[in-house]
Amino acid sequence: MRAVAKLGPDTAWVRCRSTLPYTLDLVLDAVSRTPPVIEVAIGGDLEGYARFTLTTEGVGTRLDFAQVVGVRGLLALASYGGRWLLEWNHRRMMAGCRDGLAALVAEKG
Repeated sequence: MRAVAKLGPDTAWVRCRSTLPYTLDLVLDAVSRTPPVIEVAIGGDLEGYARFTLTTEGVGTRLDFAQVVGVRGLLALASYGGRWLLEWNHRRMMAGCRDGLAALVAEKG
């Protein structure tokens, strides 16, 4: 994450970047804040949604993440020839998110 700003009670502006030298500008709008489903609609350079679903599993909680987005603007043009590169960049970013979340859970554990 490069920057986050609250735009309203249910809306935030987020700038994020992974390995490639470009920054995504995103607007996130809360769709659901109430577990078991926490979801945001995504606009800006990407369009779609991200959803976290929490379920009881044994004595703990399982967290499932789903994201469905399409690219817009210059990224849409870049995706025609460089889709593999954009997907690689996304996998690196998501691996960093997973590792950071795992470290935080272990720390609080």
